[in-house]
Amino acid sequence: MIAQPASGVGRLVLLAILLGGISACATHQPVADHQVRDDRDAAGSRTLPTLGERAAAVAMQQVGVPYRYGGNSPSGFDCSGLVHYSYARAGKPVPRTTTALWDGLPPVEPQRIRTGDLLFFNIEGKMSHVGLYVGNGRFVHAPSTGRSVTVEHLDDEYYSRALIRAGRPR
Repeated sequence: MIAQPASGVGRLVLLAILLGGISACATHQPVADHQVRDDRDAAGSRTLPTLGERAAAVAMQQVGVPYRYGGNSPSGFDCSGLVHYSYARAGKPVPRTTTALWDGLPPVEPQRIRTGDLLFFNIEGKMSHVGLYVGNGRFVHAPSTGRSVTVEHLDDEYYSRALIRAGRPR
């Protein structure tokens, strides 16, 4: 239940851009930390997945894992635990809590959101939820007790009203 619905043109613009399918869902496996990550070939074409794509792929592999408050492993996740685990497996440690993620990541301009960016939501009147954008207006997250890691659409009224901003781990 959202106590403070999102309003304003900025949020509508953000939602419109996200729903425009800025990027597609990655299907690549994570790259080990010790591997060299040259993501361009000789012609300048991208050949390897980005950090965000790798993290999104890890998160998508967790769909169906049960929600567990404080969880950060495939035995159970909370929302920030899923983000923490996914980015660690992709080769980039990020803060463990939603607040630390919010504080540690600069906002991403709505027209620049891409796969792997973090989406922050206002739930029950405060910023308290995070998910990973996977492209085509979709995100993966660990929603709440009694549910499991799932993929949702940003055009769902609940999430479109609750979306506050995006951020990108680097």
